[in-house]
Amino acid sequence: MGVGVGVGDGVICSKMGIGLCRKLSTSWKKMEKTLNDGVSKSFVGKYFKLEARKTCFTRELRAGTATFLTMAYIITVNATILADSGGTCSIADCSAPAMNQTSTPTPDCMFKQSNVGYQNCLAKTKSDLIVATALSSMIGSFAMGILANLPLGLAPGMGPNAYLAFNLVGFHGSGPLSYQTAMAVVLVEGCAFLAVAAFGLRAKLARMIPRPVRLACAAGIGLFIAFVGLQLHQGVGLIGPDPSTLVTITACDSTDPVTGACTGGKMRSPTFWLGSVGFLITSYGLMKEIKGSMIYGILFVTLISWSRDTAVTYFPHTTLGDANYNYFKQVVDFHKIESTAGAISFSNFNRSEVWLALATLLYVDVLATTGTLFTMAEMGGFVNDKGSFEGEYVAYMVDAGSTVVGSALGVTTTATYIESSAGIREGGRTGLTGVIVGLYFLLSLFFTPLLTSVPPWAVGPSLVMVGVMMMKVVKDINWEDMKEAVPAFLTILLMPLTYSISNGIIAGIGLYVALSLYDWILGLLRRFFKLTKTLVKEHNQVSAAVAAASTSVDPTTVEVV
Repeated sequence: MGVGVGVGDGVICSKMGIGLCRKLSTSWKKMEKTLNDGVSKSFVGKYFKLEARKTCFTRELRAGTATFLTMAYIITVNATILADSGGTCSIADCSAPAMNQTSTPTPDCMFKQSNVGYQNCLAKTKSDLIVATALSSMIGSFAMGILANLPLGLAPGMGPNAYLAFNLVGFHGSGPLSYQTAMAVVLVEGCAFLAVAAFGLRAKLARMIPRPVRLACAAGIGLFIAFVGLQLHQGVGLIGPDPSTLVTITACDSTDPVTGACTGGKMRSPTFWLGSVGFLITSYGLMKEIKGSMIYGILFVTLISWSRDTAVTYFPHTTLGDANYNYFKQVVDFHKIESTAGAISFSNFNRSEVWLALATLLYVDVLATTGTLFTMAEMGGFVNDKGSFEGEYVAYMVDAGSTVVGSALGVTTTATYIESSAGIREGGRTGLTGVIVGLYFLLSLFFTPLLTSVPPWAVGPSLVMVGVMMMKVVKDINWEDMKEAVPAFLTILLMPLTYSISNGIIAGIGLYVALSLYDWILGLLRRFFKLTKTLVKEHNQVSAAVAAASTSVDPTTVEVV
């Protein structure tokens, strides 16, 4: 009992010998202390203020690792969502019909999984987006750590990516805007956000949005993302179309490649059941607060899906499957961005959809990133009595500037991640944590073949889990007050049901304004009547004074007896 080791150490020491174990433990502690002291007294330690913030290098290393493990899922998840828009792929990339190689492909070729040409284009686009996601995350995390000295990780945000992929560009380009125009919108929004941050207007803009709509927005986006993760092409395939009820449970063993309608037995899809196991792994891990639980669930499903001769394989023996498998076998490869970098066009900025998208993205950016940044600063104990924290202004600038960089690479709004809380809980207190997160994203750039081979049924469960996490804000809505409850509920409801984030936001704000009209009109009437009474009272007082003055006796006219 007096050896000074824990239960886990005791098991190891019983096998190695207590004396040897104690020597190794003491030796390791001395090495760790020497390393920490050396780094703290170096230029790096002084720059990041390790001693001033009562932390050390190894603690920052653990914090950076924890943060990366909890947010690394975004590399494949973001690329999968954005690739569903089709990126820069078009009908020109489709293969000609097999029966007649000279004929022109029809527009429906973009929705057929059997069209090798278009699918190859999608595969290259996904590779581009994986690199763009990792690169923008690396740059944002580096900048936040070095410039603002805060232990925060940045990456393309969940919500804006789904809005762009499914509302603006649409599934495989079926929406109102092209991918190039949508990226131009993100670029302009990033520049506007940078200007807002530079003039210190972020908090003021955030307060202009009704509070119940602000809270409901996060929950609505969470439901929208979860809905995407339950569908066939983007997730586990539990939900599919139905001619009478619009949507229904599917998870079929075979579906129509164009419509997604069920053509086989329901709840018989092997990939769905495999994805469900991955979801349970993630759920159990989060229950036990195991860091990287979402990654473990994705890894389990992905590793099983990499076996070729199974019902759940991601590499079937087809032309496309063989091509994907050959690229996968390279394991290590630095993929050069070919299609998404610089894919920006301002040619369609005269359309109303562009300005609606711009307002929506700016609104979400102002609310989400401002709230996340302040919450993380508060959790780390950086906020002072005045409600501000060291590096606040620079952090807002970095957060906004990262969006501009991301749009140039081909990804949506880059933002501070709430998963940074994992690193803060591990003791991360300086920007060295952010730099370490950036280094991990840098390493991920060299494993594109593996990252592009993550199947949608491995990513889908993580999308559902993101929805679960984003629902917690509903507890802060006052459901007893119908003025708050009705707009909040409509915001949450319409986002997944109309497949549009902007529709939910517009409906929530509009309804809140409509319900507030009664109070506003009543207040105006009260002020009007109060003003009228005041004027009448003053008028009466003036009249009385005039009457009193006119009836009073002038003392010079009084006769003295």
